[in-house]
Amino acid sequence: MQYTKLGNSDLNVSRICMGCMGFGDPNNGQHSWTIDEEHSREIIKRGLELGINFFDTAVGYQSGTSEQYLGRALRDFAKRDDVIVATKFLPRTQEEIESGISGQQHIQNMIDTSLRNLGMEYVDLYIYHMWDYRTLIYDILDGLDRVVKAGKVRYIGISNCFAYQLAKANALAQKEGFPEFVSIQGHYNLIFREEEREMAKLCAEDNIAMTPYSALASGRLSKHPGETSKRLVEDSYAKFKYDASAKNDQIIIDRVAELAQKRSVSMTEIALAWLLEKVTAPVVGATKLHHVEGAAKSVDLCLTDGERAYLEEPYVPHKLVGVMAQNTPAVAAEKHVWSTGNQKIQGQ
Repeated sequence: MQYTKLGNSDLNVSRICMGCMGFGDPNNGQHSWTIDEEHSREIIKRGLELGINFFDTAVGYQSGTSEQYLGRALRDFAKRDDVIVATKFLPRTQEEIESGISGQQHIQNMIDTSLRNLGMEYVDLYIYHMWDYRTLIYDILDGLDRVVKAGKVRYIGISNCFAYQLAKANALAQKEGFPEFVSIQGHYNLIFREEEREMAKLCAEDNIAMTPYSALASGRLSKHPGETSKRLVEDSYAKFKYDASAKNDQIIIDRVAELAQKRSVSMTEIALAWLLEKVTAPVVGATKLHHVEGAAKSVDLCLTDGERAYLEEPYVPHKLVGVMAQNTPAVAAEKHVWSTGNQKIQGQ
């Protein structure tokens, strides 16, 4: 395994981050394809054996059971100081807004819930899961500053935002003396490259770590033609994100399969090797042991210039999908999409 600093932080993270959205009680959340605690523990343990020290979860994943599974496994299999744990908090719900819960109070409540779930005294990286257009960014930054000063959070990150939002937020944080976001977790992979328009350039200039989710496009970049999985069949949110562009995306997926065969490696290794040249640490979900093993192997695979060009050539611009398609002031205000129980908010 290789390691690197996470942006402008002191966190030394593995180049593969284990995404834990697939862990959690399937009867206690939005996803039927998640795996139980026993199998989650096997995958977490194997990841640790392979050198993965960076784990990403969220309070919204399977009603907190993802955090609970991860916390118990890490207590049993690792020393706290040897792992980097990231979790995320959701925007305020309509009920919280109506009851007068401030952005600062909301963040305090969210981190306390996550720490209870994880069984930990602090998290290394606390991620603003998506932009809350009904809460001032000053209140968000102030709330995050408070939990950092309280020792509950070491660094802060953000997910599902536009480059201008990240730039303005960090400028305000710098002006007010608040912690700045050291990482961005956006939607980025071989068949969805819209982060290259502006976000990647901002991150390169400001040394903000990119830790993209959906690194394998919910399994699409790891499956040969005819192969399937429970998630591919049952994950309606992933279908919502990828079905509209499936015809053109398949050209790229076929090229991944072709190169994998030529190099005698897995499609996972090809797709992640490409992404690893672009970002700090992709968030890679795993629900089977071979998923995490393939992800770990990808760190050692180097593509040639010709292979990279071959993979990139068929790409055409994509429309925003998923959370980011909803992540505008007008849509958010009209649909009130940020209810904790809304499946759309849980899909990333």
